[in-house]
Amino acid sequence: MKKLSFLLFLPAFLFAQEKATTAPKQTGRYDTNKFSQMYDLLATPNMFRTASGAPGPAYYQQQADYKIDIELDDKKSAIKGSEIITYHNNSPDTLEYLWVQLDQNQAAKTSQTPLVESQRMEQVFPAVNFANKFLKQDLERGFNIESVKDSKGNPLSYTINETMMRINLVTPMKPGEKYSFGIKWNYNVNNYRVEGGRSGYELFEKDGNKLYVIAQFYPRMAVYNDVEGWQNMQFWGTGEFTLPFGNFDVNITVPADHVMEATGDLTNRSEVFTAEQVKRYELALKTYDKPVVIVTQAEAEAAEKGFSDKKKTWKFSAKNVRDFGISTSRKFILDMMAVKLNDKSVMAVSIYPKEANPFWGETATRTVAHTLKSYSAHTFDYPYPKAVSVSAEDQGMEYPMICWNYGRPDEKGVVSERIKNGMIGVTIHEVGHNFFPMIVNSDERQWSWMDEGLNTFMQYMAEQEMGTNFPSSRGPASKIVPYMSGDQKFLEPIMSNSETIVQFGANAYGKPATGLNILRETIMGRELFDHAFKIYANRWKFKHPTPEDFFRTMEDASAVDLDWFFRGWFYSTDFVDIGIKEVKQYYVSETATKELKDAVVRRGRFGEEKGPFVYLVPSTSEELSAKSKKALMLSDVDLLADYVNTKLSADEKSNLKSPKYFYEVEFNKPGGMLMPIIVELTYEDDSKELFKYPAQIWRKNNDTAKKIYATEKAIKKIQLDPKLETADIDVSNNTWPKEEVKSKFD
Repeated sequence: MKKLSFLLFLPAFLFAQEKATTAPKQTGRYDTNKFSQMYDLLATPNMFRTASGAPGPAYYQQQADYKIDIELDDKKSAIKGSEIITYHNNSPDTLEYLWVQLDQNQAAKTSQTPLVESQRMEQVFPAVNFANKFLKQDLERGFNIESVKDSKGNPLSYTINETMMRINLVTPMKPGEKYSFGIKWNYNVNNYRVEGGRSGYELFEKDGNKLYVIAQFYPRMAVYNDVEGWQNMQFWGTGEFTLPFGNFDVNITVPADHVMEATGDLTNRSEVFTAEQVKRYELALKTYDKPVVIVTQAEAEAAEKGFSDKKKTWKFSAKNVRDFGISTSRKFILDMMAVKLNDKSVMAVSIYPKEANPFWGETATRTVAHTLKSYSAHTFDYPYPKAVSVSAEDQGMEYPMICWNYGRPDEKGVVSERIKNGMIGVTIHEVGHNFFPMIVNSDERQWSWMDEGLNTFMQYMAEQEMGTNFPSSRGPASKIVPYMSGDQKFLEPIMSNSETIVQFGANAYGKPATGLNILRETIMGRELFDHAFKIYANRWKFKHPTPEDFFRTMEDASAVDLDWFFRGWFYSTDFVDIGIKEVKQYYVSETATKELKDAVVRRGRFGEEKGPFVYLVPSTSEELSAKSKKALMLSDVDLLADYVNTKLSADEKSNLKSPKYFYEVEFNKPGGMLMPIIVELTYEDDSKELFKYPAQIWRKNNDTAKKIYATEKAIKKIQLDPKLETADIDVSNNTWPKEEVKSKFD
């Protein structure tokens, strides 16, 4: 019989730090729900959407094409328009009616939106707020539908329900058919700085001019798909827009002295720009290092004094877009530069009034160009011909190829760091929306996080890739801690409908962006994450993905089980809190032969020993079985030195480690959210060593986990999550020996 070699460990000291918490305790040894697969939460895969997260062989999507003519009355701030919509039924279903969105009706006198919002009486009102709230008559807002006709000019039956209009078809649309009908309408444009809204006009009181950002200006087809049928949820104001792709030909008539940008290619450039401005445009097409000014500040200042009574029509054509946006004013300066994306070039564009200069001229278009490069590198090359940023105060809103962004200098031309960073951040964000959801076309009305959260994550990467240590407000894990540690009464899972979220910015933007950043930096690693994320973007560009498609693709393309993460981070309001519960230090006694042998004999049967010693020589299964049936004899026990000297060769001895210190560290998890354990050891000579344990360390015990560290140097400090990667809401239990955490006041 072989002798067993033992090493006796004697405890040098014990250290424990318990943390009081109000977090709910787990019951039972196993918390199987947190690591169970998400079959109970995800839709069943089918021929439309596969279990891998890719579109299935039966996937379809509808198409809506538009021919639109609108005219802006600048004096009355009113729009009148007519459109012909051609709707393609690519579904396997027969459609008895069509649903059209009338988003302007959200601001109408009859709107239900004000009725569902709680109110409270303020004790102090700014005069302008009091006048607007209590003294002024409600303005005429919302669509006035003048007519709805079929392609032959015959009136069509329709029913308006708040922000939705049902077109009652005389003959149901069969699969594969297309149907054309026309709508004529008008509405009054809102002053968004007074009334609010995602579009409207900004009034410059000094010169009497208006800067228009025009969107939701036409009746738009709703989405019909395999998930919900018609997405005809009312527009209450928060959940944004879900739209089918299509082709647009839009003619926009405005005062002759206006300068304009809009979705799509301008097809009559020589008619609306001077010959000199066209030459500048042609130069911009070949200029990649700096913006080229197409409409100068001097030209804009001359135009803003004119208030022309003549008209001019701008013609735009856009292919495979889901929406259309317009911005027009006689105050606009316009600049452009070309951006190289692999084998193609696209144009980065900015339009802005003189009040935005010199800041916008120096910063805006370069920021657009950087955004296109960054987002393209992480997803797919930007497919549209241009991306436009419009200077519009108090705005941050996006449409295909065009967006409006706040941030201007003061009257002396001075820009604070806050304004500068805000403008750069919002420009990256809104231009980035071209990718999510303008191309990867998720359902914003239902899942705001699928465009806002994914886009905020992309924004964070683009900000950091500028190389300027940009102070990103969302993305880093530490930024979401105040929200996740807040009162649970005001928290909802990310997987909540847009209209039910209390803290919208943190929930729809910050938390999902932070979660993706944690996946990339801490859980999956950049290589696996970036590959999977790019697969998702390319699978679903110009299509309509659901949350399940995203979750499944991230696993499918990475071979990383993420159900536990998506379940906790997206479907619950659990928070992260991991701490150090107890530390035991041991030292080796080579001379305690009698104590060791007494301990072994006293504990008797093999496998039942609970004393502070370790087995250095694993037994075979036969030896293990034999020894477990009888008590050990003193003659069965040797010390480590005996084993090393008699059993190991000289080469084996030379490769042995020589640990002198032994620590058993117990971690606990007061928080409900699973997360890897990141441990940094600081040794007595101030050198450091990092250990990272996957979240699966909690799979068999959701409360505690233990790790042993055998080191050559004494440990003087143990630190959990040293770089604040996991959104741990309480770092007071993250160090050993326990450290006093400074308050914000300190």
